Amino acid sequence: MSEVGSRAFSWGEEATRFFFELTPEKILSAVETTGVSCTGRCLQLASMENRVYELEIETNDSKTLSDRFRIVKFYRPGRWSAEQIQDEHNFLFDLVEYDIPVVAPLRDEEGKSFHEMAELGIYFSVFPKVGGRNPDELDNESLAIVGRLLARMHNVGQTREASNRIFLDPETYGYNSLDFLLENGSLPGGLQDEYESLVEEICEASFKLFEAASIQRVHGDCHLGNLLWGEKGPFWVDFDDMVNAPCVQDIWMVVPGRDEFAIRQREQLINSYEQMRSFDWNEINLIEPLRTLRMIHFNAWIAKRWEDPYFPKSFPEFGSDKYWLEQLQTLREQAELIL
Repeated sequence: MSEVGSRAFSWGEEATRFFFELTPEKILSAVETTGVSCTGRCLQLASMENRVYELEIETNDSKTLSDRFRIVKFYRPGRWSAEQIQDEHNFLFDLVEYDIPVVAPLRDEEGKSFHEMAELGIYFSVFPKVGGRNPDELDNESLAIVGRLLARMHNVGQTREASNRIFLDPETYGYNSLDFLLENGSLPGGLQDEYESLVEEICEASFKLFEAASIQRVHGDCHLGNLLWGEKGPFWVDFDDMVNAPCVQDIWMVVPGRDEFAIRQREQLINSYEQMRSFDWNEINLIEPLRTLRMIHFNAWIAKRWEDPYFPKSFPEFGSDKYWLEQLQTLREQAELIL
Protein backbone atom coordinates (compact mmCIF):
# COMPACT_ATOMS: atom_id res chain seq x y z
CA MET A 1 0.00 0.00 0.00
CA SER A 2 1.31 3.44 -0.86
CA GLU A 3 1.75 6.27 1.63
CA VAL A 4 -1.34 7.91 0.15
CA GLY A 5 -3.29 4.73 0.75
CA SER A 6 -2.05 4.41 4.31
CA ARG A 7 -3.28 7.94 5.03
CA ALA A 8 -6.74 7.35 3.64
CA PHE A 9 -8.53 5.83 6.62
CA SER A 10 -7.84 6.48 10.27
CA TRP A 11 -9.06 3.05 11.37
CA GLY A 12 -7.23 0.94 8.79
CA GLU A 13 -8.57 0.04 5.37
CA GLU A 14 -11.87 1.37 4.04
CA ALA A 15 -14.17 -1.59 4.67
CA THR A 16 -14.17 -4.01 7.57
CA ARG A 17 -16.24 -7.05 8.30
CA PHE A 18 -17.19 -8.89 11.44
CA PHE A 19 -16.39 -12.13 13.27
CA PHE A 20 -19.70 -13.93 12.96
CA GLU A 21 -18.14 -16.94 11.22
CA LEU A 22 -15.27 -17.29 13.70
CA THR A 23 -16.56 -20.36 15.56
CA PRO A 24 -14.66 -22.27 18.30
CA GLU A 25 -14.00 -25.14 15.92
CA LYS A 26 -12.48 -22.82 13.32
CA ILE A 27 -10.39 -21.08 15.98
CA LEU A 28 -8.85 -24.34 17.16
CA SER A 29 -8.33 -25.65 13.63
CA ALA A 30 -6.62 -22.45 12.56
CA VAL A 31 -4.20 -22.49 15.47
CA GLU A 32 -3.32 -26.14 14.87
CA THR A 33 -2.22 -25.28 11.33
CA THR A 34 0.75 -23.46 12.95
CA GLY A 35 2.15 -26.76 14.24
CA VAL A 36 0.69 -27.10 17.74
CA SER A 37 -2.04 -29.32 19.15
CA CYS A 38 -4.78 -27.73 21.23
CA THR A 39 -6.41 -29.40 24.20
CA GLY A 40 -9.72 -27.68 23.46
CA ARG A 41 -9.50 -25.32 26.43
CA CYS A 42 -10.24 -21.83 25.12
CA LEU A 43 -10.91 -18.56 26.93
CA GLN A 44 -11.92 -15.37 25.16
CA LEU A 45 -10.09 -12.27 26.42
CA ALA A 46 -11.33 -8.70 26.43
CA SER A 47 -10.84 -6.95 23.08
CA MET A 48 -13.27 -4.88 21.07
CA GLU A 49 -11.36 -4.30 17.85
CA ASN A 50 -10.01 -7.82 17.39
CA ARG A 51 -10.80 -11.21 18.87
CA VAL A 52 -8.23 -12.54 21.32
CA TYR A 53 -8.20 -15.99 22.94
CA GLU A 54 -6.09 -17.86 25.44
CA LEU A 55 -5.66 -21.46 24.28
CA GLU A 56 -4.13 -24.41 26.07
CA ILE A 57 -1.78 -26.54 23.98
CA GLU A 58 -0.45 -30.04 24.41
CA THR A 59 3.23 -29.92 25.36
CA ASN A 60 5.80 -31.91 27.29
CA ASP A 61 8.29 -29.03 27.43
CA SER A 62 6.53 -26.64 29.78
CA LYS A 63 8.77 -25.17 32.47
CA THR A 64 6.11 -22.82 33.75
CA LEU A 65 2.33 -22.80 33.71
CA SER A 66 2.36 -20.10 31.02
CA ASP A 67 4.25 -22.40 28.63
CA ARG A 68 1.10 -24.50 28.30
CA PHE A 69 -0.85 -21.60 26.81
CA ARG A 70 -0.83 -19.39 23.76
CA ILE A 71 -2.50 -16.03 23.15
CA VAL A 72 -4.04 -15.89 19.70
CA LYS A 73 -5.13 -12.62 18.08
CA PHE A 74 -7.56 -12.69 15.16
CA TYR A 75 -7.39 -9.36 13.36
CA ARG A 76 -10.66 -7.72 12.43
CA PRO A 77 -11.23 -8.83 8.83
CA GLY A 78 -10.60 -6.14 6.27
CA ARG A 79 -9.01 -3.68 8.68
CA TRP A 80 -5.29 -4.21 8.07
CA SER A 81 -3.59 -5.46 4.94
CA ALA A 82 -0.91 -8.12 5.15
CA GLU A 83 1.69 -5.41 4.56
CA GLN A 84 0.37 -3.33 7.46
CA ILE A 85 0.43 -6.31 9.82
CA GLN A 86 3.97 -7.08 8.69
CA ASP A 87 4.99 -3.52 9.58
CA GLU A 88 3.60 -4.06 13.08
CA HIS A 89 5.51 -7.32 13.46
CA ASN A 90 8.70 -5.85 12.04
CA PHE A 91 8.59 -3.22 14.75
CA LEU A 92 8.13 -5.87 17.43
CA PHE A 93 10.96 -8.02 16.09
CA ASP A 94 13.23 -4.98 15.84
CA LEU A 95 12.48 -4.18 19.48
CA VAL A 96 13.26 -7.75 20.54
CA GLU A 97 16.55 -7.60 18.63
CA TYR A 98 17.54 -4.53 20.66
CA ASP A 99 16.45 -6.15 23.96
CA ILE A 100 13.42 -3.92 24.43
CA PRO A 101 10.86 -5.84 26.53
CA VAL A 102 7.78 -6.50 24.39
CA VAL A 103 5.71 -9.57 23.52
CA ALA A 104 6.38 -10.48 19.88
CA PRO A 105 4.40 -13.04 17.88
CA LEU A 106 5.78 -16.53 17.45
CA ARG A 107 7.17 -17.57 14.08
CA ASP A 108 6.39 -20.93 12.51
CA GLU A 109 8.96 -23.20 10.86
CA GLU A 110 8.79 -21.08 7.70
CA GLY A 111 9.42 -17.89 9.66
CA LYS A 112 5.88 -16.58 9.26
CA SER A 113 4.51 -14.53 12.17
CA PHE A 114 0.91 -14.26 10.97
CA HIS A 115 -1.40 -16.52 9.03
CA GLU A 116 -4.60 -16.23 7.04
CA MET A 117 -7.88 -18.07 7.32
CA ALA A 118 -8.44 -17.68 3.60
CA GLU A 119 -12.07 -18.75 3.62
CA LEU A 120 -12.92 -16.03 6.15
CA GLY A 121 -10.44 -13.36 5.11
CA ILE A 122 -9.09 -13.23 8.67
CA TYR A 123 -5.44 -12.91 9.63
CA PHE A 124 -4.23 -14.22 12.98
CA SER A 125 -1.06 -14.36 15.06
CA VAL A 126 0.04 -16.57 17.92
CA PHE A 127 1.83 -15.06 20.92
CA PRO A 128 3.39 -16.58 24.04
CA LYS A 129 1.54 -16.02 27.29
CA VAL A 130 3.52 -13.59 29.44
CA GLY A 131 2.39 -12.67 32.93
CA GLY A 132 2.22 -9.13 34.26
CA ARG A 133 -0.03 -6.61 35.95
CA ASN A 134 -1.32 -3.24 34.82
CA PRO A 135 -0.11 -0.41 37.07
CA ASP A 136 -2.92 1.81 38.36
CA GLU A 137 -0.51 4.73 38.46
CA LEU A 138 3.23 5.38 38.24
CA ASP A 139 5.29 6.58 41.19
CA ASN A 140 8.51 8.55 40.70
CA GLU A 141 10.71 5.48 40.35
CA SER A 142 8.32 3.85 37.89
CA LEU A 143 8.06 7.03 35.83
CA ALA A 144 11.84 7.10 35.49
CA ILE A 145 11.93 3.47 34.35
CA VAL A 146 9.12 3.95 31.84
CA GLY A 147 10.67 7.16 30.50
CA ARG A 148 13.92 5.38 29.70
CA LEU A 149 12.00 2.45 28.21
CA LEU A 150 10.04 4.77 25.92
CA ALA A 151 13.24 6.43 24.75
CA ARG A 152 14.81 3.08 23.92
CA MET A 153 11.66 2.04 22.04
CA HIS A 154 11.73 5.28 20.04
CA ASN A 155 15.42 4.83 19.25
CA VAL A 156 14.52 1.53 17.62
CA GLY A 157 11.43 3.01 15.99
CA GLN A 158 13.64 5.45 14.14
CA THR A 159 15.75 2.74 12.52
CA ARG A 160 13.20 1.61 9.94
CA GLU A 161 10.24 3.03 8.06
CA ALA A 162 6.71 1.65 8.21
CA SER A 163 5.34 3.12 5.00
CA ASN A 164 2.25 0.92 5.05
CA ARG A 165 1.06 2.11 8.46
CA ILE A 166 -1.19 5.08 9.14
CA PHE A 167 0.26 8.54 9.65
CA LEU A 168 -1.38 10.14 12.68
CA ASP A 169 -2.05 13.72 11.59
CA PRO A 170 -4.94 16.18 11.17
CA GLU A 171 -5.81 14.65 7.81
CA THR A 172 -6.27 11.02 8.91
CA TYR A 173 -7.53 11.37 12.47
CA GLY A 174 -9.22 14.74 11.92
CA TYR A 175 -10.66 15.49 8.49
CA ASN A 176 -11.18 11.87 7.44
CA SER A 177 -12.87 10.98 10.71
CA LEU A 178 -15.09 14.05 10.40
CA ASP A 179 -15.98 13.13 6.82
CA PHE A 180 -17.13 9.69 7.93
CA LEU A 181 -19.25 11.08 10.78
CA LEU A 182 -20.94 13.51 8.40
CA GLU A 183 -21.49 10.96 5.64
CA ASN A 184 -22.78 8.42 8.13
CA GLY A 185 -25.27 10.85 9.67
CA SER A 186 -23.95 10.21 13.16
CA LEU A 187 -24.31 13.82 14.34
CA PRO A 188 -27.68 15.30 15.32
CA GLY A 189 -28.68 17.94 12.78
CA GLY A 190 -28.74 20.82 15.24
CA LEU A 191 -25.15 20.15 16.38
CA GLN A 192 -23.54 19.15 13.12
CA ASP A 193 -22.52 22.60 11.86
CA GLU A 194 -20.72 23.65 15.03
CA TYR A 195 -19.00 20.29 15.43
CA GLU A 196 -17.81 20.41 11.81
CA SER A 197 -16.61 23.99 12.16
CA LEU A 198 -14.66 23.30 15.35
CA VAL A 199 -12.97 20.19 13.95
CA GLU A 200 -11.94 22.04 10.80
CA GLU A 201 -10.56 25.01 12.76
CA ILE A 202 -8.59 22.76 15.10
CA CYS A 203 -7.17 20.68 12.24
CA GLU A 204 -6.18 23.74 10.24
CA ALA A 205 -4.45 25.28 13.25
CA SER A 206 -2.61 22.02 13.97
CA PHE A 207 -1.13 21.36 10.53
CA LYS A 208 1.88 23.64 10.95
CA LEU A 209 2.77 21.99 14.26
CA PHE A 210 2.72 18.55 12.64
CA GLU A 211 4.74 19.73 9.64
CA ALA A 212 7.56 20.83 11.96
CA ALA A 213 7.62 17.58 13.95
CA SER A 214 9.72 14.48 13.29
CA ILE A 215 7.56 11.49 12.34
CA GLN A 216 8.54 7.87 12.99
CA ARG A 217 7.26 4.50 14.20
CA VAL A 218 5.67 4.75 17.66
CA HIS A 219 3.42 2.51 19.73
CA GLY A 220 0.50 4.91 19.24
CA ASP A 221 -1.66 3.66 22.12
CA CYS A 222 0.66 3.91 25.13
CA HIS A 223 -1.93 4.16 27.91
CA LEU A 224 -1.28 2.27 31.13
CA GLY A 225 -3.68 -0.48 30.08
CA ASN A 226 -1.09 -1.52 27.50
CA LEU A 227 1.77 -1.47 30.00
CA LEU A 228 2.38 -4.63 32.01
CA TRP A 229 4.74 -4.97 34.94
CA GLY A 230 6.36 -8.38 35.21
CA GLU A 231 9.10 -9.91 37.33
CA LYS A 232 11.79 -8.15 35.28
CA GLY A 233 10.04 -4.81 35.02
CA PRO A 234 7.66 -3.12 32.57
CA PHE A 235 6.93 -4.12 28.99
CA TRP A 236 4.53 -2.87 26.33
CA VAL A 237 1.82 -4.95 24.70
CA ASP A 238 -0.77 -4.49 21.93
CA PHE A 239 0.96 -2.74 19.03
CA ASP A 240 -2.18 -3.09 16.92
CA ASP A 241 -2.57 0.71 16.70
CA MET A 242 1.08 1.33 15.85
CA VAL A 243 1.34 4.51 13.78
CA ASN A 244 3.78 6.95 12.24
CA ALA A 245 3.60 9.97 14.53
CA PRO A 246 5.60 12.41 16.67
CA CYS A 247 7.20 10.68 19.66
CA VAL A 248 5.20 12.86 22.04
CA GLN A 249 2.13 10.77 21.10
CA ASP A 250 3.43 7.96 23.31
CA ILE A 251 4.57 10.32 26.06
CA TRP A 252 1.27 12.12 26.60
CA MET A 253 -0.60 8.80 26.59
CA VAL A 254 1.48 7.61 29.56
CA VAL A 255 0.64 10.80 31.49
CA PRO A 256 -2.63 12.03 29.94
CA GLY A 257 -3.62 14.61 32.55
CA ARG A 258 -2.97 18.34 32.22
CA ASP A 259 -3.19 19.63 35.80
CA GLU A 260 -0.09 20.74 37.70
CA PHE A 261 0.56 17.27 39.10
CA ALA A 262 0.35 15.69 35.61
CA ILE A 263 2.65 18.35 34.16
CA ARG A 264 5.25 17.61 36.83
CA GLN A 265 4.92 13.89 36.16
CA ARG A 266 5.33 14.41 32.42
CA GLU A 267 8.40 16.55 32.94
CA GLN A 268 9.90 13.84 35.11
CA LEU A 269 9.07 11.23 32.48
CA ILE A 270 10.77 13.31 29.78
CA ASN A 271 13.80 14.03 31.93
CA SER A 272 14.31 10.29 32.31
CA TYR A 273 13.59 9.84 28.60
CA GLU A 274 16.43 12.25 27.82
CA GLN A 275 18.90 10.00 29.60
CA MET A 276 18.56 7.69 26.58
CA ARG A 277 17.37 9.97 23.77
CA SER A 278 17.01 13.70 23.14
CA PHE A 279 13.50 15.12 23.15
CA ASP A 280 12.23 18.07 21.13
CA TRP A 281 10.40 20.12 23.76
CA ASN A 282 8.54 21.95 21.02
CA GLU A 283 6.49 18.77 20.63
CA ILE A 284 4.76 19.60 23.93
CA ASN A 285 2.65 21.98 21.83
CA LEU A 286 1.30 18.95 19.98
CA ILE A 287 -0.24 17.32 23.04
CA GLU A 288 -3.60 19.11 22.93
CA PRO A 289 -3.98 18.69 19.14
CA LEU A 290 -3.12 14.98 19.53
CA ARG A 291 -5.61 14.66 22.39
CA THR A 292 -8.31 16.28 20.26
CA LEU A 293 -7.57 14.17 17.20
CA ARG A 294 -7.87 11.06 19.36
CA MET A 295 -11.33 12.20 20.51
CA ILE A 296 -12.53 12.80 16.95
CA HIS A 297 -11.05 9.52 15.75
CA PHE A 298 -12.65 7.68 18.67
CA ASN A 299 -16.12 8.91 17.68
CA ALA A 300 -15.59 7.88 14.07
CA TRP A 301 -14.29 4.49 15.21
CA ILE A 302 -17.46 3.81 17.21
CA ALA A 303 -19.64 4.91 14.31
CA LYS A 304 -17.65 2.75 11.90
CA ARG A 305 -18.10 -0.33 14.10
CA TRP A 306 -21.72 0.30 15.14
CA GLU A 307 -23.09 -2.79 13.38
CA ASP A 308 -20.82 -4.96 15.52
CA PRO A 309 -23.00 -6.09 18.47
CA TYR A 310 -20.18 -5.34 20.92
CA PHE A 311 -20.35 -1.62 20.27
CA PRO A 312 -23.98 -0.68 21.04
CA LYS A 313 -23.63 -2.63 24.30
CA SER A 314 -20.41 -0.83 25.22
CA PHE A 315 -21.49 2.68 24.19
CA PRO A 316 -25.25 2.81 24.85
CA GLU A 317 -25.43 6.62 24.80
CA PHE A 318 -23.58 7.02 21.51
CA GLY A 319 -25.75 8.87 19.00
CA SER A 320 -27.91 10.55 21.62
CA ASP A 321 -28.17 14.34 21.91
CA LYS A 322 -26.64 14.06 25.39
CA TYR A 323 -23.59 12.27 24.04
CA TRP A 324 -22.94 14.76 21.26
CA LEU A 325 -23.60 17.80 23.46
CA GLU A 326 -20.84 16.52 25.77
CA GLN A 327 -18.55 15.94 22.80
CA LEU A 328 -19.27 19.42 21.50
CA GLN A 329 -18.51 21.01 24.86
CA THR A 330 -15.21 19.11 25.02
CA LEU A 331 -14.32 20.33 21.54
CA ARG A 332 -15.03 23.92 22.55
CA GLU A 333 -12.67 23.51 25.51
CA GLN A 334 -10.00 21.99 23.29
CA ALA A 335 -10.38 24.77 20.76
CA GLU A 336 -9.71 27.34 23.49
CA LEU A 337 -6.44 25.58 24.27
CA ILE A 338 -5.33 25.20 20.65
CA LEU A 339 -6.60 28.19 18.65
